[in-house]
Amino acid sequence: MKNTEFKMEFKELTKLYEEILSMIDLESLDNEIKKLDQLTCDQGFWNDSEKAQVVVKEQKTLKNKQDAINSLGDIYEELQIVYEFLTLEEDMIDEFNSLAKQLRKKSEKLSVELLLVEENDKLNAIIEIHPGAGGTESQDWAEMLFRMYKRYGEIVGYEFELLDYQNGDEAGIKSVTFTLRGDHAYGYLKAENGVHRLVRISPFDSGGRRHTSFAGVIIIPEIDSSIEIDINEKDLKIDTFRSSGAGGQSVNTTDSAVRITHLPTKLVVNVQNERSQFKNRDKAMQILKAKLYQLELEKKKEEISSYRSNSSLISFGSQIRSYVMHPYMMVKDHRTNIETGRVNKVLDGDISDFIYGYLKMLARGE
Repeated sequence: MKNTEFKMEFKELTKLYEEILSMIDLESLDNEIKKLDQLTCDQGFWNDSEKAQVVVKEQKTLKNKQDAINSLGDIYEELQIVYEFLTLEEDMIDEFNSLAKQLRKKSEKLSVELLLVEENDKLNAIIEIHPGAGGTESQDWAEMLFRMYKRYGEIVGYEFELLDYQNGDEAGIKSVTFTLRGDHAYGYLKAENGVHRLVRISPFDSGGRRHTSFAGVIIIPEIDSSIEIDINEKDLKIDTFRSSGAGGQSVNTTDSAVRITHLPTKLVVNVQNERSQFKNRDKAMQILKAKLYQLELEKKKEEISSYRSNSSLISFGSQIRSYVMHPYMMVKDHRTNIETGRVNKVLDGDISDFIYGYLKMLARGE
């Protein structure tokens, strides 16, 4: 890298860093953290455990943001030092490039996080995956997506909880519901809500023909105790059944699984992860409330259908993203036109570029 090139690079990185700082009120952030720290030290704070947990979660979120800002500042300070050595013609190009890469990566993540300003963005995410028409092929695709989001959660450090898992007829899954918990989980994962399309040579076709499969992904915010949803018990149909899952010791042998149907909206929730029927019922009610809350919000936006499990909608022409494995390798998001040839890496959970691109598009009002 020539002197003029790294000078231009440093100038650009300085501008990027200053733009990030301009988006943050550091004094207000620090004051809010101190306020929550004091609140958690008050006598009787844990008397109401549900409210206390909401406060602790908010405290953790703000501190994580503060840590991210401080980390970005540390990298920029190192970059300044290395830049000074470069101006003295010291051989530190590799160090400069490494720090520049770190600064860009952290800046992008932080800038996207600062766009998550909607009330629900800070909540955890409940994820449902449903295969479209196509039998085993689509059911296998749904399981591939399940693995992709589970791996994404591991990469970013989210807590995973499986709520319901329905085995496919021969392979894959008929449906799966799970929760990813962590900073702004719903805010990020709402970008994944929609139909996902796979094109590949089917491993289930003895003729080796190319197949197109679809699966619907539904993202719901996990509402907390601060949001109240009233449900009339007369509007509910509650069934119990024996759990079925991926197999192993975790599968229950009693009729502890719970299915709740909300008759007015036809919303259905299955939960079977707990051995206690009462715990499964409580979890199912929590998810149903989250669905009803989300549905009410979407009514205002006239987008109710995008949050309902309707397999007839999971078909060609409605996809948000295509994953092509034959005759070429490419993943393309049809909303942002972001694409990559690293299909296997994407299916292994590397979906941040697609998420960031969508959130930036939303921020631009497109």
